Amino acid sequence: MDTKKAVEIVESLGVIEVKYNERPVWIQNINEKSNTAKVKDINTNEEFNVNIKNLVES
Repeated sequence: MDTKKAVEIVESLGVIEVKYNERPVWIQNINEKSNTAKVKDINTNEEFNVNIKNLVES
């Protein structure tokens, strides 16, 4: 995924399914300077930072 798309998803009023390593995640925050996102695993509530290019809209 690119940064622009990640920002669109965060700003969207709807729910858009996103995965990181096949795990469903919720994008919480985006750092456009470093192209990273803070995400939360929907199943485990684990929070971690990932490279935006590793996120996949599903």
